[in-house]
Amino acid sequence: MPEKLNLLRVFGGFFLIFWTAFHTALVDVVGSEQQIPLSVVKLWASAFGGEIKSIAAKYSGSQLLQKKYKEYEKDVAIEEIDGLQLVKKLAKNMEEMFHKKSEAVRRLVEAAEDAYLKHEFDADLQYEYFNAVLINERDEEGNYLELGKEFILVPNDHFNNLPVNISLSDVQVPTNMYNKDPAIVNGVYWSESLNKVFVDNFDRDPSLIWQYFGSAKGFFRQYPGIKWEPDENGVIAFDCRNRKWYIQAATSPKDVVILVDVSGSMKGLRLTIAKQTVSSILDTLGDDDFFNIIAYNEELHYVEPCLNGTLVQADRANKEHFREHLDKLFAKGIGMLDIALNEAFNMLNEFNHTGQGSICSQAIMLITDGAVDTYDTIFAKYNWPDRKVRIFTYLIGREAAFADNLKWMACANKGFFTQISTLADVQENVMEYLHVLSRPKVIDQEHDVVWTEAYIDSTLADDQGLVLMTTVAMPVFSKQNETRSKGILLGVVGTDVPVKELLKTIPKYKLGIHGYAFAITNNGYILTHPELRPLYEEGKKRRKPNYSSVDLSEVEWEDRDDVLRNAMVNRKTGKFSMEVKKTVDKGKRVLVMTNDYYYTDIKGTPFSLGVALSRGHGKYFFRGNVTVEEGLHDLEHPDVSLADEWSYCNTDLHPEHRQMTQLEAIKRYLTGKEPLLQCDKELIQEVLFDAVVSAPIEAYWTSLALNKSENSDKGVEVAFLGTRTGLSRINLFVGPEQLTNQDFLTAEDKENIFNADHFPLWYRRAAEQIPGSFVYSIPFSTETANKSNVVTASTAIQLLDDRKSPVVAAVGIQMKLEFFQRKFWTASRQCASLDGRCAISCDDETINCYLIDNNGFILVSEDYQQTGYFFGEVEGAVMNKLLTMGSFKRITLYDYQAMCRTNKESSDSAHSLLDPYNAFFAAVKWIMTELVLFLVEFNLCSWWHSDLTAKAQRLKQTLEPCDTEYPAFVSERTIKETTGNIACDDCFKSFVIQQIPSSNLFMVVVDNECFCDSIPPITMAPIEIRYNESLKCERLKSQKIRRRPESCHGFHPEENARECGGVSGLSAKPSLVLLPLLLTIFSR
Repeated sequence: MPEKLNLLRVFGGFFLIFWTAFHTALVDVVGSEQQIPLSVVKLWASAFGGEIKSIAAKYSGSQLLQKKYKEYEKDVAIEEIDGLQLVKKLAKNMEEMFHKKSEAVRRLVEAAEDAYLKHEFDADLQYEYFNAVLINERDEEGNYLELGKEFILVPNDHFNNLPVNISLSDVQVPTNMYNKDPAIVNGVYWSESLNKVFVDNFDRDPSLIWQYFGSAKGFFRQYPGIKWEPDENGVIAFDCRNRKWYIQAATSPKDVVILVDVSGSMKGLRLTIAKQTVSSILDTLGDDDFFNIIAYNEELHYVEPCLNGTLVQADRANKEHFREHLDKLFAKGIGMLDIALNEAFNMLNEFNHTGQGSICSQAIMLITDGAVDTYDTIFAKYNWPDRKVRIFTYLIGREAAFADNLKWMACANKGFFTQISTLADVQENVMEYLHVLSRPKVIDQEHDVVWTEAYIDSTLADDQGLVLMTTVAMPVFSKQNETRSKGILLGVVGTDVPVKELLKTIPKYKLGIHGYAFAITNNGYILTHPELRPLYEEGKKRRKPNYSSVDLSEVEWEDRDDVLRNAMVNRKTGKFSMEVKKTVDKGKRVLVMTNDYYYTDIKGTPFSLGVALSRGHGKYFFRGNVTVEEGLHDLEHPDVSLADEWSYCNTDLHPEHRQMTQLEAIKRYLTGKEPLLQCDKELIQEVLFDAVVSAPIEAYWTSLALNKSENSDKGVEVAFLGTRTGLSRINLFVGPEQLTNQDFLTAEDKENIFNADHFPLWYRRAAEQIPGSFVYSIPFSTETANKSNVVTASTAIQLLDDRKSPVVAAVGIQMKLEFFQRKFWTASRQCASLDGRCAISCDDETINCYLIDNNGFILVSEDYQQTGYFFGEVEGAVMNKLLTMGSFKRITLYDYQAMCRTNKESSDSAHSLLDPYNAFFAAVKWIMTELVLFLVEFNLCSWWHSDLTAKAQRLKQTLEPCDTEYPAFVSERTIKETTGNIACDDCFKSFVIQQIPSSNLFMVVVDNECFCDSIPPITMAPIEIRYNESLKCERLKSQKIRRRPESCHGFHPEENARECGGVSGLSAKPSLVLLPLLLTIFSR
C-alpha cells in the first residue's frame, strides 16, 4: 500500500509538472495570438491613410480638377461608342492608306516592264553604275574605285537621320556574284529608268520609305540610295531573291516534299552539300507553303518521324525544327528512289484531299548523287498526263553519269534540273525552281499584290528599338511576245510600310484607357498588337527567332476556342466578348476586365482589323465645347505637352512639316498659318476643351511651389496630370537636377507616358481604383532586385458619379520613398491610451510591420532591402494564409512569347556547316584529305576526321523561345480587414491585415516570434511549360484555321516546259572560281 501511495505521489508530481508546462505554453500561444490588437492596427492605418491622402490630394490638385470638370458637366455630351462602326471606319482608313502604297508599287511595275521591253541585251555593255557597297570608296592613291563614284549622302530625318540620297537609287549585288556580269550590267542599265518613278512616288506620298526592285538576276536596286556596309567578314549575305516579299510575289503557294538521298555514296561533302541544299530550299518557303522532308536509302526515314505521311506549314518555328533534325542524317546503304517517289506522290495526293495545305502548286524536290532509272512507270501512275506535281532534281557532285536520268525526270514533269558541285553553288541553283514556279503567273500577266507579315527592319532602328514593317510587293514580267510562253520573271518591286503608320490612323482617344486596335494576317499571325514583344533583353535588345509568326491566340489566350481568331482569319465582321487578364508594369500586375472585341477585314489586303473596348468607362466618350481662342490661350503654357505618337495632325505629308511637334502643328493649323496641314478636327476640339478645363491647375501648382511655408512636405517632387486626349501637364516642386527619378514622364519611361499603344500606367491603374481614392506604387526596375527610391500616387477624375461616366483625366504626384516611409512609421507609433504609453508599436522586435499594395508588393518594411519585393517571398506563410482566406487571389497567367535558358548541344556537325565560312573551311579540309589519299593511297580519314557528320558536342547555354506559366496576385476589394493564426511547427503565428482608407494599400502586422520555416515562400517566378513527346507531336500536327491567298497560278496550258535546266547560271566572281576548280580536280 505505501508503495502504491508513493507511486501515486510520483505520478501526481509528474502530472503537475506536465500540466504547469502545458498551461504555460497554452498561455504563451494564446498570448501571442492576442499580441496584435486589431483596433490599434486600424488606428495606425487610419492615421497613415488620412495623412498620405491629404498630401496626395493637396499637391496633385485632384479636388480642384474634379470641380472644374463638374462645372462643365451640363455642357458636355456623353456618347456610347459604337464599336462596329468604329472598326469599319478604321478599316476604311487603313484600306485607303494601303491602297496608296500599292499604287506606288504598281507605277514601278509599269515603268520596269516598259523599260525592259525597250531594252536590247548587249553582252559587251559597259556601264558604270552606283554600287551600294563601293560608293564613295577610294583606293590608296585617292581615286574612286570602279563602280564607286562619288554619291552624295545627306542625313534625312524621315529615314531616322540615315545618310541617304533622295534623288537617286543605288544597287547592291550579292557577294557571291560578279558585279560586272553582263546579265547584271544589262539589268542595272534598263532599271535606271526607275529612278524617276521612285522620286515621283516620294513626292506624291512623302510618308513612303524604302522603295526597291529585286531582280531575278540577283541585284537589288534601292531608293533612296544608301551605302551598304559589309559584316565583320567582309561579306554582305543579303540576296533579295530569298526574301519573303520576293518569293510571295514571284510564286504561288505550294506543297513541297523534299527527298534526300542518304545512301552510302552520299558520304562526306556530298551529304553536307545535300543538307545545305535542303536548308536553302527551306529558306524559300513561306507561311503560305507546306512541306515535309524524307531521307531515303533502302528504307524511308522521315526527318521528323512524328509527321509521317503529312505536310506541315512552313512557318519559321517548323523550318527551324526540321533544320535541327538534319544533323541526325548520316549516309549508309543503298538508295531506293522508287520507294521514296511512291511515298511522296501518295502523301501529296492524300494531303491535297484533306483540304489543307496550299491547294495550288505541288512539287517534289529530289536531292541525290544519281538515279539508275527514269522511273517513268511511277510518273505515269501518279502524274501523267496532267503533270500537276512538278519534279525538281538536284544532282550533287561532279559526276555526270546519272545526269541524263535526273534531267529527264525534271523535264518530263514540268520541273527543272540542276547540278550542285560545291557549297558555293547551292543558293544560286536552288533559286532556279522559283523561276519555274513563276511561269504560270507571268503568262497570265497577273500582277498580284502581296503583303508580308510583320518583320523588323534594323536599318531604321529608332529610339524605341527596331522598327516593325510590312512590305507590299508585285512581280515584274517580260512583255515580249516572243518569250511569253517561257514566262520570264524580271523581278519584284516593293515598298516598306512601318507598322506605326497603321497606328497613326487609329484615334487612341476613341478607344478608351484600356482599349486598343490590332491586326492579323490570313494565317492568324499578328501584324500589330500592343502585347507583341518582338525583342528580348540579353545585354542588348535582340529580335526573337519567331517574332514574325506570333499567333493571335498566343496573346489573346483567354479565347481558348479561337472564336475571335478564326472569325478574323475568315474575314468576318462581328463582335465577341470575354473576360481578360491584362498585365501591366512589366508583367508584374494584372487588371481583370471584360473586353468587347469588334472586327472586320481590310479590303485589298490579307489583313483583318480588330478593336478591343473595355466594359464600363471604356465604352463611353464625351464631347466638350470651347472656343478656339480660349483653347489656344491655354495651350500656350510651357508645361503643356501632347502625346508624340498620337496623330493630331499629319506632319508626314509635307517635308516642311516634319520638324513640327504635334502641339506646334495644332497651333499653326488653328491660326491658319499652315492650310496644307491635315488634322483631326474632332480630337483637336477635345484637346482645346481639356486645355481650358485643366488650365487653373497650373496656377494652383505655382502657388504651392511659391508658398515655401506651405510646402512643408519637402518629399513631394512632381505633380502631373493627363487627359483622355493625350494632353499632359507637369509641375516640378524641386529643380530638375534634384529629381530622384530623372526618367519619369520622359521618352525613356515608355510605360508612364501616352504612346501609340496605351495610356500611361498611372492613368490605367487609377481608372480601375474606386473613384476618389489614390493608387500608390513604386516603379519596378528591369533588374531582379528593385531599387526604386520614389512612390507614385495617382487618382482618376470622372465626369459623372456612375459606372457609365468616362474617365476624363488622371492626376498624381511622385514623392521620395524615404518621405513616404517616414509618414508610415510616424503613423504606426500612435496609440489611443490616455497616458500616451502604447501597448504595441512597430518599433517592437516582437512584430514586423509592412505596407503592401493590392498586388502584394512591399512599399514599406523595417528591412529597406525588401522594398519592391513580393510579400510572399518575405512572409510566405502569411501570404499563403491570405490566399486561403480569400483576402488575396492568385491569377494564373501565360506567356507564349517567353525566352527560357536552355542547355543546347553545340556541335561541329553539318548544321554548323550551313554557315558558308565553316562550309568553306570544311570543304578545304576534305579536299586536302582527298589529295593525300590520291597521292599515297593511305586512309588518313581516321586521323583527319573527314567525316563531316561526326559531332564534337559541347553544351552551350542559350535563350530559346518557350511557353511559361506564372502567377499574379490581386486583393479582394470587399475585405477591408482580417486577422489570422497560422499553425507552424511548434507555435502559432498571428497577423493582422488592415486596408489603408482611400487607397490600394494594406498594413500587415506579423508576429515575429514564431517562425514558419516549414512553409516555403511564394514567388512570382515563371515556370516553363514542358511538353512531352506525344504532346509535342500533336502540337506539330495541329494546324489552326488559316485563309489561303485568293489567287493561285499553279499551271498554264501555254507554258513552255522544255527549258528545264542543265545550263550554267550566272558566272561567279573571278576570286570565287578557285574552290569549284579544286573540287573538279580532286573529286574524281
